[in-house]
Amino acid sequence: MKSFNYLIQSVLLLVLVSFVSCEKKAENEDKFLWLEEIDGEKQLSWVEEHNKATSAILEKEADFDEFYKRNLEIYNSKERIAYPSTAGEYVYNFWKDEKNERGLWRRMSLKKYLKKSSKWETVIDIDALSKKEGKKWVFKGATWLKPDYRYCMVKLSDGGGDAVEIREFDTKAKTFVDNGFFLPAAKSGVSWKDYNTLYVSTDFGKGTMTTSGYPMILKRWKRGTPLLQAETVFSGDSTNMGVWGGVITTPERQYEFIYQYLTFYSKKYFSIEKDKLIQLDIPHDADLQGIFKNQMLINLKTDWELNGKKYPQGALINIDYDAFLNGSRNFQVVVLPDEKSSISSVNNTKDFLLVNVLVNVRSILYAYHLKNDQWVKEKLDIPEFGSIAVKDVNIKSNRFFYTYTGFLRPTSLFYIDSPGKTTKEINHLPAFFNSDNLKVSQEWVVSKDGTKIPYFIVSKKDLKFEGKNPTLLYGYGGFEISMRPRYSATVGSSWLEKGGIYVVASIRGGGEFGPKWHLSALKEKRQSAYDDFTAVAEDLIAKKITSAQNLGIMGGSNGGLLVGVAYTQRPDLYNAVVCRVPLLDMKRYNKLLAGASWMGEYGNPDKPEEWDYISKYSPYQNVFKDKKYPIVFFNTSTRDDRVHPGHARKMVAKMESLDYRVYYYENTEGGHAAATTNKQAAYQNALIYAYLWKQLK
Repeated sequence: MKSFNYLIQSVLLLVLVSFVSCEKKAENEDKFLWLEEIDGEKQLSWVEEHNKATSAILEKEADFDEFYKRNLEIYNSKERIAYPSTAGEYVYNFWKDEKNERGLWRRMSLKKYLKKSSKWETVIDIDALSKKEGKKWVFKGATWLKPDYRYCMVKLSDGGGDAVEIREFDTKAKTFVDNGFFLPAAKSGVSWKDYNTLYVSTDFGKGTMTTSGYPMILKRWKRGTPLLQAETVFSGDSTNMGVWGGVITTPERQYEFIYQYLTFYSKKYFSIEKDKLIQLDIPHDADLQGIFKNQMLINLKTDWELNGKKYPQGALINIDYDAFLNGSRNFQVVVLPDEKSSISSVNNTKDFLLVNVLVNVRSILYAYHLKNDQWVKEKLDIPEFGSIAVKDVNIKSNRFFYTYTGFLRPTSLFYIDSPGKTTKEINHLPAFFNSDNLKVSQEWVVSKDGTKIPYFIVSKKDLKFEGKNPTLLYGYGGFEISMRPRYSATVGSSWLEKGGIYVVASIRGGGEFGPKWHLSALKEKRQSAYDDFTAVAEDLIAKKITSAQNLGIMGGSNGGLLVGVAYTQRPDLYNAVVCRVPLLDMKRYNKLLAGASWMGEYGNPDKPEEWDYISKYSPYQNVFKDKKYPIVFFNTSTRDDRVHPGHARKMVAKMESLDYRVYYYENTEGGHAAATTNKQAAYQNALIYAYLWKQLK
């Protein structure tokens, strides 16, 4: 009898466990998974309904029309800088305005450009091409055949996504080449070996793309032969991020490389010498910066112990390329940043390396040249305490263009014939907003773990510390991307000029203080970036610069994840959240579009030990009923093929199901930028700033 009762109890226990398991499974089911289908009729109807609802409310705000008109005037202004891209004897530029919504790819001689001529020669009219072919083409640049620069591979995206159609173009005839090289739309990469040969990474058919959605095979494609018959040069693995090939052309010679990205941050480099593949024996997390004077330049992300010598994290080192292939490992250190500095970029002219260094998030530009096999450094006479960007270099000469900008300093474009020579200002933006009563300061706050975090404040000179100032806090905190001072006409005209305070946080995860700053917020350390952002917000409130009622936050992409975490973890700190093209569902992010490529940044949610720390901050899994969340504005694009629009869609649907009010606007084109025309960008910005003033004034 006892055994029978035991049997009955066991059966009942199994039924109970099964019931609980089913109930738990039901709780864990994603009710809004259907919104991940991008172009379904039901899904697009949902998008249209939300777009109309948001527009109907925010367009009625008193400042909306002014914001839209002002932003459109800024985007279409003829006083904008026509940034140069030199190719051969011409300076090329891509330009959009009210008459050319999708843009003109145009050119003029360097001589005319330096004389500020306005007489551009149109090379490709993207609006006319779009109309002719019935597409919404977005120009994504060109890859040149050097050194003649007559032929190039033009990249065109239908709707603005990362997937591009690539066509051979003859710039002399100004036409696409009949029966020339052509690649259908995909996330492709091309590089010229010579006139008759391309290195190509693309979607070659089933089993040729990685789980991240990038090519895993590199081929050498001969002119006049079918693409699928191209010779395979290298095959990676489906779990890699992707495989690409590149040709580096210098005055001395041409170098051919293969880049096998194992993850976003780890890679193997191979050189091709006499059709033979040679793996370069360098750390997988190091970046090959290029070749200069036959010197191979490598930027280290972690310390490298080699032959009893230590090359420090963050350093730029070099070695003779041929000597390296012959077994030498005698590297030199070119640049060694300290704990307050980092290398922002490396470019080269014919005889100089141009190294842009950030010191406490402010730019300094140095020129290095080799003398008797030793590096000689020269600091260029450029204003400090702003942001410098080298915009265009010429490896056949020592001339280059660079920009200088600051929060209140309209961007200027400068030209130098050679380091040490006189700098000439070519153009500058007008003052799109009145900054007479504004000032910039850099403040520091101690984060939760004791780390000091810098942030910039742009505010009125007569700032009143009454805790009532409408304040917008912006951040990113990922992928070693630095948040630097820059002039934003839209922030200035729609926010600062009307009395708002603008704050930019240099939190961990970025590159402001080199690789160490980035690595300190990687994977299981991610929460440190969010703690930094929270610390800045709390500091602004503690100093009575603003209050939770008057504090808003904004971020896009990884920054969209940042603000998503911020308001779900600390809803008490904010009254407005602008969450743009965001990652939000960190349980499924690696299964959506390019998401798998970012597991090196966030971790793999399919591994229980990694989901354990991701789950603690993933916004989609941490929205709960009966919380006092601010009214959030979500903004994304149907055509974003990098960060899936399903992230924002699902978050909105979930919040609405829990009776929270939100705003949502999804542009039907635009890719990860969420807009392709000036009108689209102006409209979305008008919605955003109308929302911010509605919430924070």
